Amino acid sequence: MAARKSSAKDRPSYRCTECGWSTAKWLGRCPECQAWGTVEEVGAAPGVRTTAAGRVSTPALPIGQVDARQAEARSTGVDELDRVLGGGLVPGAVVLLAGEPGVGKSTLLLDVAAKAAAPAHRTLYVTGEESASQVRMRADRIGALDDNLFLAAETDLSAVLGHLDAVQPSLLVMDSVQTVASSEIDGAPGGVSQVREVAGALIRASKERGMATLLVGHVTKDGTIAGPRLLEHLVDVVLHFEGDRHARLRLVRGVKNRYGTTDEVGCFELHDEGIVGLADPSGLFLTRRDEPVPGTCLTVTLEGRRPLVAEVQALTVDSQIPSPRRTTSGLETSRVSMMLAVLEQRGRISALGKRDIYSATVGGVKLTEPAADLAVALALASAASDTPLPKNLVAIGEVGLAGEVRRVTGVQRRLAEAARLGFTHALVPSDPGRVPAGMRVKEVADVGEALRTLPRLSGGGRRSAGGREERPGRAEREEPVPGAH
Repeated sequence: MAARKSSAKDRPSYRCTECGWSTAKWLGRCPECQAWGTVEEVGAAPGVRTTAAGRVSTPALPIGQVDARQAEARSTGVDELDRVLGGGLVPGAVVLLAGEPGVGKSTLLLDVAAKAAAPAHRTLYVTGEESASQVRMRADRIGALDDNLFLAAETDLSAVLGHLDAVQPSLLVMDSVQTVASSEIDGAPGGVSQVREVAGALIRASKERGMATLLVGHVTKDGTIAGPRLLEHLVDVVLHFEGDRHARLRLVRGVKNRYGTTDEVGCFELHDEGIVGLADPSGLFLTRRDEPVPGTCLTVTLEGRRPLVAEVQALTVDSQIPSPRRTTSGLETSRVSMMLAVLEQRGRISALGKRDIYSATVGGVKLTEPAADLAVALALASAASDTPLPKNLVAIGEVGLAGEVRRVTGVQRRLAEAARLGFTHALVPSDPGRVPAGMRVKEVADVGEALRTLPRLSGGGRRSAGGREERPGRAEREEPVPGAH
């Protein structure tokens, strides 16, 4: 007698413990996250089922009759966070904030929870990583005390849902989603199944109650959000909290936003008393000095849509070893190496190859966009020749391997920010567009022309060595604005 074939519901299923991807057969490597040895058997695969039509909760309406006022954002009380969120928190929205340990996520959200609390809008802060007394000590330090801010230390999902019924908050802060677990699901807190269940329950509660929710998420060693990628798809907004723990600057960058754009960046400064929003953060990236110093050049970078003036510094010294050192901080090592090669080959500066070279940025800012190439090249050339650049000069442009200076996006916004801070001269690629009043702009086609133009700028000449005319604004001013670099 032939053996009875196993049905589909008796077949085992397998799931990746890293990303949650499931399959009907075992694989040594997960095709979703490319991790080895993470596919494990989880039990019989569910049989195919069909769902019958049921009663609808709310009837479908023409889109013009849908009330859009229910999606109006309410301010969090922190202007820089409102900028990234697109105006504030929308009722029922779920926001995931991720960042490295110690960057300041808990401090920022505790400040937001206190400022958003009001008699008609209670806030519930649930901590799963600290005790209630520890959070209270932080609240005393940063001044985040309010009678409408409620605090609970829980790691059980059912207890968290019970607090929601008791407090009826308008804003929930969950720190963090990886520390909460449900007794109905097998697995340790932070696992794929637990994170999926906890996030799903909190999202359902937020949508049903019209309650905004801020979830704190952990990150892996490579900087990505820990847990299943499904978590990022379920939430409405994904924010990354970035910053070097040794620097004061912190950036909140939008990765996903269903209620606004993702090209806004919020800037914060870390103090002993907490985190303070910076409406004008360019001052952190500049060094105030009376006289120019060789090896420094200013540029304007774009963080999202926000222009920031940053300073690039370079230092060259005689090397004592056969292989000279190349050290960078805040700059990409590959871009700096490219600028060294361009300066040596196209700019005819041969003294760089046998010297130790150190390059860095000021204030902890990271310059990764190609628009900073020209400033890096000029800083290196200035350090090699021990000649300071003009005091009120900014350099903007991408430099190619042939030495050409290429156009970059947002030149007009960059020049407007530089003019607002009092800078009077700029080196830019061709066709920069409308020039701000009071700023004299020189267009350079290649690195060699930029190097030849620098003495002319300091001397106030009207033409560069290559014969290209300056493009002054409507109202020229030769004296620097007080307080400018």
